[in-house]
Amino acid sequence: MNVGRPRRVDWGGRQVKSAIWKAPVPGRVRVTRLNLEGDKQSDLRVHGGADKAVYFYPAEHYAWWRAELPELDLPWGAFGENLTTEGLLEADVRVGDSFRAGSAEFRVTTPRMPCYKLMVRFDREDMVRRFLDSGRSGFYLAVLAEGEVGAGDSIELRSRDEGDVTVADVFARYQRRKGA
Repeated sequence: MNVGRPRRVDWGGRQVKSAIWKAPVPGRVRVTRLNLEGDKQSDLRVHGGADKAVYFYPAEHYAWWRAELPELDLPWGAFGENLTTEGLLEADVRVGDSFRAGSAEFRVTTPRMPCYKLMVRFDREDMVRRFLDSGRSGFYLAVLAEGEVGAGDSIELRSRDEGDVTVADVFARYQRRKGA
């Protein structure tokens, strides 16, 4: 469980406001329709809202990133995720799947499409390109039922979307469309 608040940082000679810095929190966290208690998004035009209330990122990706970027410290939450998950990979999760964690329920809506704030967070001009090329997007979820979630709660598949479109499929289509 990771939360964060917007902060201003210097980037390229200007001030940038971002809430990508998330940190693990102990105990249980209240999940509301628009985010987690103690968390806030800074740019609601592209992050947050009902369809992007919570961001899941697979813990399995961290080993790959640590090998790619050994000079960086990559604690849980480094990619701005609210839940660092285990066993939910983009190639297996379908857009529309619903999950239960703790007493909250979620529906997968879209992969995370990177913005320049990844460059700000990692202080690397190439971070958006690396993120796109990696295929390791994580995914956003809508909150179907408010509740509480805590670190270590199991995440249970409640319903499988009848379509066959995975998060990885949508991310790959986005890349093709953008000419990545």
